[in-house]
Amino acid sequence: MSDFLDSTEETRPASAEDGSPRHHRAKGEPRFPDGPQADPAGSHFERRIRSFQPRRSRVTTGQADALQRLWPKWGLDIDGRRTLDLAELFGADVPVVLEIGFGMGEATAQMAADDQGTGILAVDVHTPGQGNLLNLAERNSLTNIRVANGDAIILLREMLPPDSLNGLRVFFPDPWPKKRHHKRRLIQPDFLDLAATRLAPGALVHCATDWEPYAEQMLEVLSAHPAFENTRPDGGFAPRPEFRPLTRFEGQGLDKGHVVNDLLFRRVQHRDQHAPGD
Repeated sequence: MSDFLDSTEETRPASAEDGSPRHHRAKGEPRFPDGPQADPAGSHFERRIRSFQPRRSRVTTGQADALQRLWPKWGLDIDGRRTLDLAELFGADVPVVLEIGFGMGEATAQMAADDQGTGILAVDVHTPGQGNLLNLAERNSLTNIRVANGDAIILLREMLPPDSLNGLRVFFPDPWPKKRHHKRRLIQPDFLDLAATRLAPGALVHCATDWEPYAEQMLEVLSAHPAFENTRPDGGFAPRPEFRPLTRFEGQGLDKGHVVNDLLFRRVQHRDQHAPGD
């Protein structure tokens, strides 16, 4: 699923950041025994075209420490075998927003700090980012973040009750720019069918991308879906709202002339829709 998938690979023999020798793992020993699983859903669900691509990159000592210490408290694996009790995770009457793909977690942590009355269920498969977001949550005393590891589709379909989410955020998803890969893009009619069953009426769907062709496709697909309505009276893109932080990487892209488009759609009153398997 991510950079900890290969459990047979030993850690580098170089010293850790604090100068102590790195631990050498035996063959088959999990990289983070108390952290996220390598493939939480395993083979329990059908294979399908996935909208994410696992990335392998180095986990720092601080990130690894956060994964070991904080995962049992603030992390969860998307195994598809249980229904989450969001009131138990975040507290009763706390509105919960699902964020799919959070990178290194800086924007997620900032939004959690700015709105501590909202719970953020943040999903990604990038292990360094998971560790970094846990670090940021602890450092800033953010108790309204939970980090989920695995496939967001399985989370939505198998583990979240109907009407349980007050928002959905998809910021800078993989644009899959090659035409033959467009089927891998996350924002598709089938995905919106599923998401609509888990979003309460009035929930805000907020997407952002710096890939203009993908932005146009998102706008077309969301505008055509009967469960969502554009919050823009002109039916177009929205200015970046103040609650979405401008990240350093986004700023660098803007300096290079990149165009970032935000889309803000709202879940309309329910129609007779049901998620697959309901």
